[in-house]
Amino acid sequence: MSIKDWPATERPRERLLRLGAKHLSDAELLGILIGQGVRHYTAVDVARMALKNADGLVNLLSASPPHFMQHLGFGPAAYCQVQAALELGNRFFATPLQQRNLLQTPEQTKRFLQSQLQHQSREVFACLLLDTKCRLIHYQELFQGTVNRTQVHPREVVKLALQYNACGLIVAHNHPSGDPHPSEQDIALTQQLKAALALVEVVLWDHLIIAANGCLALSEYGLI
Repeated sequence: MSIKDWPATERPRERLLRLGAKHLSDAELLGILIGQGVRHYTAVDVARMALKNADGLVNLLSASPPHFMQHLGFGPAAYCQVQAALELGNRFFATPLQQRNLLQTPEQTKRFLQSQLQHQSREVFACLLLDTKCRLIHYQELFQGTVNRTQVHPREVVKLALQYNACGLIVAHNHPSGDPHPSEQDIALTQQLKAALALVEVVLWDHLIIAANGCLALSEYGLI
């Protein structure tokens, strides 16, 4: 049975149009992207099997081309379609900030940083440099490390803030492990950065940790 044979109320595209994308499962959204299945399996079936074999959405979407295409029904075309969708999402979230809109809510900042860092396979430390009205001046991924550690040099963060004449910073890094909770090193680094930036009258507004299982802002836990 193909998706066309499903009741109209159960077809992914019709459900998306009626309910919105948020109400679809990962398999349904991925099935819409890849467009077609293989013999005996619909696009949603193929997507569901790939998600199970890859142990989740993040692992599947961040896989290298050979690993992505080892799944049944996932060839070069599917890889290109998925990567194009991811990049469009990244650009969508980046555009409001690049147009210097105010960072009006923590959620807006979280969504942007998740779009940039959540799918990275290595730890990446990034900075949002802000002006006096908390508008974005510049976004930069400053340090890159291994799967579980990034060496951050506070001096380089201060240098970057001075280079762009920033009045405030929001810093972030990802946890490829999937756990967004801060380590003791994360908390210590936050305090070091706050103190170093204060010497040049730059405010550290927040430190966000991005992971597959969520996004944690240290300010929400009184750690800034």
